Amino acid sequence: MRKKNACMLFLTAFIWGTAFVAQSVGMDYLGPFGFNGIRSFIGGIALLPCIYLLGKLNKREKGNVENSGKRKDLIAGGLSCGVILFAASSMQQLGLQYTTAGKAGFITAFYIVLVPVLGIFLKQKTGWKVWLAVAIALAGLYFLCITESFSIGKGDIYVFIGALLFSLHILVIDHFAPKTDGVKMSCIQFFVAGVLSLIPMMFWETTTADGIVKSWIPLLYAGVLSSGVAYTLQIIGQKNMNPTIASLILSLESCISVLAGWVILGEQLSVRESMGCVLMFVAIILAQIPGPSSEIAQKEAC
Repeated sequence: MRKKNACMLFLTAFIWGTAFVAQSVGMDYLGPFGFNGIRSFIGGIALLPCIYLLGKLNKREKGNVENSGKRKDLIAGGLSCGVILFAASSMQQLGLQYTTAGKAGFITAFYIVLVPVLGIFLKQKTGWKVWLAVAIALAGLYFLCITESFSIGKGDIYVFIGALLFSLHILVIDHFAPKTDGVKMSCIQFFVAGVLSLIPMMFWETTTADGIVKSWIPLLYAGVLSSGVAYTLQIIGQKNMNPTIASLILSLESCISVLAGWVILGEQLSVRESMGCVLMFVAIILAQIPGPSSEIAQKEAC
């Protein structure tokens, strides 16, 4: 089961990494909130047939419906994930207006370090390797984001705030995923994120039918694959899996985003930015290496 979960999370990382290209190209004709709102609704709608078919299969196998306790967890989880997803994806999409897809992918991957750090507030132990990883990651972010004139792009700031919110999103999923249906919760979160995105879109952006038509390929990729498929795979893949290990696999999106940006968009990183990417990747791996005590705890849990 864990190998199956790992495959799901790797596929999620691949889709997310390549989706940075779609998100970047999609904003040639749409604003960030309009793009996110439409992609979220597409993702939610894409899951409706899956929910219907899975519901039919579950009724045949179990012959019962979910109890009120599970229904409450489903609604609470969907609303919580939807609000956080709206905030995180909005910051990321705003940042993509001012930075490259490759850089955005690596900055977003900083959530891999943030997940165990935020776990402190949930009374989870954090070893010295995590703090060393944080220090290395901060050095990597310095080289990746801050120029030689000691200025930082606002796009990088937006994406970093998004990374912080995505780390919170992972922890919320870790809390609700074992308690309810992952596909249904994913569907609810998309509709919540879509509705919330429409509010700023109506006030601050001009979304036209022509712009939507011209962005149909990035919208479908980001909506059906990045939203509908990948976020659902994340929720199902994280079920009964250590969130730190899950975040390690998801961190591969950073490397994939750089490769996709280079191959498809022709983006290139400077030597300074490349050094920052290397440092961040080292920090990501270091933060996920389990210590002796955690290995014993995992064996006992099994």
